[in-house]
Amino acid sequence: MKFLTALALSTCSIILTMSSALANKSQPNVLFIMIDDMRVTYGPYAEQGPKTPNIDSLASTGVAFNRAYSNIPVCGASRASLMTGIRGSKNRFLAFSPADVDTPDAISLAQHFKNNGYTTVSLGKVFNNQFDKKDGWNTNWRPDEALKLKGKNNQKANLKIRMNYLSDNANKIFDDNKKGPAFENTNVDDFAYFNGQIAKRATQELEMFNENKQPFFLAVGLKKPHLPFNAPQKYWDMYNREQLPVASSDALAKNAPKESNHTWGELRSYYGMPKKGPMPKELAKELVHGYFAATSYSDALVGVMVNKLKELKLDENTIIVLWGDHGWSLGEHGLWAKHSAYNVANQIPLIFNAPQLLKNNQVEGVVESVDIYPTLAELANLPAVEQVDGISLVPQLTVKGSKGKGEVFTRWKNSDTIRTNRYHYTEWRNKKDKVIARMLFDHENDQEELVNVSEQKEYTSVVTELSTKLLKQINIANNY
Repeated sequence: MKFLTALALSTCSIILTMSSALANKSQPNVLFIMIDDMRVTYGPYAEQGPKTPNIDSLASTGVAFNRAYSNIPVCGASRASLMTGIRGSKNRFLAFSPADVDTPDAISLAQHFKNNGYTTVSLGKVFNNQFDKKDGWNTNWRPDEALKLKGKNNQKANLKIRMNYLSDNANKIFDDNKKGPAFENTNVDDFAYFNGQIAKRATQELEMFNENKQPFFLAVGLKKPHLPFNAPQKYWDMYNREQLPVASSDALAKNAPKESNHTWGELRSYYGMPKKGPMPKELAKELVHGYFAATSYSDALVGVMVNKLKELKLDENTIIVLWGDHGWSLGEHGLWAKHSAYNVANQIPLIFNAPQLLKNNQVEGVVESVDIYPTLAELANLPAVEQVDGISLVPQLTVKGSKGKGEVFTRWKNSDTIRTNRYHYTEWRNKKDKVIARMLFDHENDQEELVNVSEQKEYTSVVTELSTKLLKQINIANNY
């Protein structure tokens, strides 16, 4: 007991020392890099993942969370939840509902920084709806916004603009079919696509921040590897398609309920994709190739921004956060895209990097997107915001050996999930809130989630415990 007491006092002393160091530093800047639809690439995932040397460098010189989770596996809802620090519920953040609609009184993360003297800038896709919580930004820019045409009759034209095809072939396919290919490789430089233009604008903003010396919160939303997988040719050339990994499981988990399946409609909406049924093997390889190329493309742009930060010596007082809005299935369980309860669609990259934080530290415990808001507020010495559901991760960022949380919660439509350090448990409910299906994976024995063990007798007590915790959280979220 004396040892434990001494250890606790020592740990508290370290945390207080780090907090004091943070408090004595002038207001730190924030460079928040958001990457659309990106799976985890670093740490234990690096061997079978895309080549991402710049993201790997951030992880090796900062704190990488190996078990971070999106709260909702779809772009719009995930970003609304992150930027408000509020979890989704059966009535909130279901898919693309703006935060202005679902949480009109919430103070956005950007607004909180702006209210405390920061210049706030949004570049690219930060909120899904560019003008969501718009008062939180001093500058709010997207490269495609000026090109968009007004009026409902221009819906297809605006879709084509958003797809950002640069090749004559891809544009002809779109014009002939009113939908374009799921990938494109062209011999252009890194700044030809919107993705590169966003990163280039970020370097320009950093130069202006360096001149005016104002503390800044710069959020940069890179568009790739979101569909279509468009990337300059050199990133496709980084890979031998025949050597790329293929999903080890191409069917739903054994004993998994039908509710865990989905039609991967997002991908099927592109030209050349099968309208139903499984993905042909050769097309699957081509898609994996495109996803890897698009991921390496965004990694290179991360390097452009971080190198500019260092060139200007702004890195000496800037917190860099790299975050993915959700995961993405590449054929695992026979699924493609996001929109599922499986781990691969919900696990995300999350890295913090700053001079005052730990170096080359990997956190294995579970954490979630709603934790980012209170973490950044504490690191920047801003007051806490009552609306926030998450908890600060500063202990994991400043004290070696600090674990993650006991459990995290994700949801998609009528499914709710609790994840602990060992288990992943999901329940599906009908409109009367009755549980109609459930799924349990034991990650200690089944990291790839191949067997649903929710109905096995030896897991009865585990299901009971997790179901109780999950229902409690559901009730809290629904009554918010």
